[in-house]
Amino acid sequence: MIGIEDVEAAARLIAGHVVRTPTVASPGLSALLGVPVTTKLELLQRTGSFKARGATAKLLTLGEADRAAGVVAVSGGNHAIAVAVMAESLGVKATVVMPKSAPAHAVEIAESAGAKVHLTDTMDGAFALVSRLQADGLSLVHPFDDPVVVAGQGTVGLEFAEDVAAAGGGPLTDVLVSVGGGGLIAGVATALHARLPGVRVWGVETEGAEAMSQALAAGGPRQVALSSIVTTLSAPSVAQITYDQVSALVTDVLVVPDADAVQGTLDLAHHGKVWAEPAAGCLLPAARQVRQRVGDGARLGLVLCGGNATTQDVFRWAERFGLR
Repeated sequence: MIGIEDVEAAARLIAGHVVRTPTVASPGLSALLGVPVTTKLELLQRTGSFKARGATAKLLTLGEADRAAGVVAVSGGNHAIAVAVMAESLGVKATVVMPKSAPAHAVEIAESAGAKVHLTDTMDGAFALVSRLQADGLSLVHPFDDPVVVAGQGTVGLEFAEDVAAAGGGPLTDVLVSVGGGGLIAGVATALHARLPGVRVWGVETEGAEAMSQALAAGGPRQVALSSIVTTLSAPSVAQITYDQVSALVTDVLVVPDADAVQGTLDLAHHGKVWAEPAAGCLLPAARQVRQRVGDGARLGLVLCGGNATTQDVFRWAERFGLR
């Protein structure tokens, strides 16, 4: 289990390398959901998602020999972008492995940052290839199965709690966080429970990317079948460290359909005036469920984790699901 002191140490380590993203009240989303909503705009983070935090923390803790040998990462998109870009900025050679279903622009960004990119048929195949590359001497920058990475992602929650307290607009009762392998929610829940006692933290997954909810049902990490279009949430399993943090600190993990996640992206653009990917869009349908469960006294916080979906991607998904 990581603690608040680990998150605070990560915040000091990555300061100056990443952006302290805005925390803002959202009148549009508050009107849409019928309760006060505050958003943490991590989609404005360097590389377009929170992943830059954990990647930077890990890269900065590597020894000289490991940095010289280079690093390898596996990703559905955002972690690959973060490792490639942050490694380039720190003078470290990077190799990233992604499934062919990963967004094309993620591949392009990773390559333009100088990373060597391998594409595999499936996410399971991507993880298998990374294991072989790691055996060849590359240091693994895991997207979530690493306490340094989890602590780095937890700095999102640290900033969120500090900014909400400074604003003085009343405490958050419930914070919603997207879940892939669980690194973000594990770190955020650690920070929020330390800084905002009594807050409830809720995870959100999409159907066909249910690694954490299935792990909670089974009593531990399990391999799951992946079918969601939301590749940035599509981890084949969670890690023991993220499972332990979530099972101890998270109220529940909600699962929403892909179509609702895409509709959430459209609603975030229309009502929230932000361009987010479906990995963040899934929070809106889940927020409606949370409000129903906790009542009209809810004061919601949404961690908008990333904005790396292209307009073409979103419009294609919207057409597929008959959305407008």
